[in-house]
Amino acid sequence: MHATPERIVCLTEEPTEVLYALGQQHRIVGISGFTVRPAQARQEKPRVSAFTSAKIDRILELKPDLAIGFSDMQADIASALIKAGVEVWISNHRSVAGILGYVQRLGALVGCGEAAAAYAARLAAQVDAVRAASAMLPRRPRVYFEEWDEPQISAIRWVSELVGIAGGDDIFPARAAAGLGRDRIVADALEVPAMAPDIIIGSWCGKKFRPEHVRARPGWQQVPAVRDGELHEIKSPLILQPGPAALTDGLAALQGIIAGWALRRAA
Repeated sequence: MHATPERIVCLTEEPTEVLYALGQQHRIVGISGFTVRPAQARQEKPRVSAFTSAKIDRILELKPDLAIGFSDMQADIASALIKAGVEVWISNHRSVAGILGYVQRLGALVGCGEAAAAYAARLAAQVDAVRAASAMLPRRPRVYFEEWDEPQISAIRWVSELVGIAGGDDIFPARAAAGLGRDRIVADALEVPAMAPDIIIGSWCGKKFRPEHVRARPGWQQVPAVRDGELHEIKSPLILQPGPAALTDGLAALQGIIAGWALRRAA
């Protein structure tokens, strides 16, 4: 028996991204169908799961010695695999610090602790560089980040934190602490207008963001973001996966939107 797992099924994208970054992709025998990073993974690895469902028989055929998933949303998949004798690790990190810790834990799990620590340090340095640059902005915009539209769901914790790092202020920071999407539902349609966000960012979990639908919401026409045309999209794979992409491409996208707003206000 090997000291480290040699046949890993990744039920979400972030373990795939981390293992490829660490040069450990040879351990991966199956991936999530939602995986887009790195692009080569979709060409090289069989897709055996969605997010809340999986091809259990297909996974078992791959004879994994570890399956890695994320959150309570994958509890049913995890349970089925555990009952079939597969070892399962379900992570539940929800913050920027949690993502960095996840990278190190996963690296240690596959015997690459030093490389993972170095990788996490590079990611942390990128985050710190953005934080320092954003501190120089003349104004901090109020930001409403929407990860789903019907019902409207506001930003999860790591996204809320990244908004702050990029130089903005999430209008619902307390709600961001709730891990479950149902606890971040904006039930009152006029709650967002009351907070008067300067920027609205949509990242609708794989569905195209439709700014015209946001503009048409009753009572939203005088929201500063709507009035000034500050309706932006960040593709969900860049920021709604709690993995390295959120700290690199996702944060860079936020920084570009917020810095652009600040420059337009200063003009």
